[in-house]
Amino acid sequence: MTGIFSLVTTEILPIGLLTPIGASFRISDGTAGLMMALPGIVAAVAAPVVTVATRRTDRRTMLCVLMLALVLADLLNALAPAYWAVLVARIVLGVVIGAFWSIGAGLAPRLVPEARQARANAVIFSAVPLGSVLGVPAGVFLGHLAGWRTAFAAMAALTLIVFAALAVSLPPLPPQTGTSLSVLRGLLRTRGARTGIAVTFLVVAAHFGTYTYVTPFLQDVTHAGPNLVTVLLLAYGVSGIAGNFLVGTWAARALRPAFVTAACLLAASTLLLPVLGRTTPGATVLLLLWGLAYGAVPVCSQLWFRTAAPHAPEAATVVFTSSFQATISLGALLGGAVVDTASTSTVMLLGGLTALATALVVRLCAGSPD
Repeated sequence: MTGIFSLVTTEILPIGLLTPIGASFRISDGTAGLMMALPGIVAAVAAPVVTVATRRTDRRTMLCVLMLALVLADLLNALAPAYWAVLVARIVLGVVIGAFWSIGAGLAPRLVPEARQARANAVIFSAVPLGSVLGVPAGVFLGHLAGWRTAFAAMAALTLIVFAALAVSLPPLPPQTGTSLSVLRGLLRTRGARTGIAVTFLVVAAHFGTYTYVTPFLQDVTHAGPNLVTVLLLAYGVSGIAGNFLVGTWAARALRPAFVTAACLLAASTLLLPVLGRTTPGATVLLLLWGLAYGAVPVCSQLWFRTAAPHAPEAATVVFTSSFQATISLGALLGGAVVDTASTSTVMLLGGLTALATALVVRLCAGSPD
């Protein structure tokens, strides 16, 4: 959980600091959005490549090495002399994201008894909303106090502590079933996996195509200052933690209804933001609803793939990671194009329609796990 928290916070930290980073390098919000797009593209490739290449390596060793690589990425971000250096750091981050998620996100069955696996999965995936509730608001606050580079330097220090914690606390984790290319190809031939890729693509594109640009929206449409933006992002993250445990636990018993509910809530919040988000109370309520919805998405998506391939849990996590991260990139890129050519309100509307399409596909597709 702490390892994924460091990854998620580093990955989405530019969302809260998009404007000052863009101003520092004199680039537009859409161009600054490449910081969100690039890691996902790299992670989508790194997930299968690194996992297959290291299939005989102890998983504890791999997780520790990946944390050290994340420390280097954070330091490069903090010291970047130009925007190209920031993008290099984001490439390194992408490699770490793809490999760490693929190897670490599915380890719950090896760490706890069977009766506690659903709760352990919820704890692991709580790192995603925790990155929003703790990481991003703290990074934004620190960035406004001492500059955005200080926020990344602080993440480097935190990640070094996480490395030490992993090295001390995790037991040896020799690989059980090696994830080979043939196993991945076999998984992709199943209807459940293909459906999982489709619904993951839709819901993640809906979320990151909009959430990447939520700070400019709050500044331009809600007219929120830096302190209010920090509070609103904090409220979003708290709601995300609730969604992770409430809907995530429900998903273990009824996956399809839980996924449909999350997608519908996400659609409602983003579609209504351009209308009701012009005032602080309206934006607050809708961000709470949005956080509740998205907090459940990673758990639902990962559980979907694991249900489709119970015989190959690590391979299922690889496919989940690749599809999830590739769509983060695409969503951020498409959202950036819309923001630069239209407005942040337009991107919210398009994201909401995409989330509605997710709910429809999950509800009607015959390949949905029950």
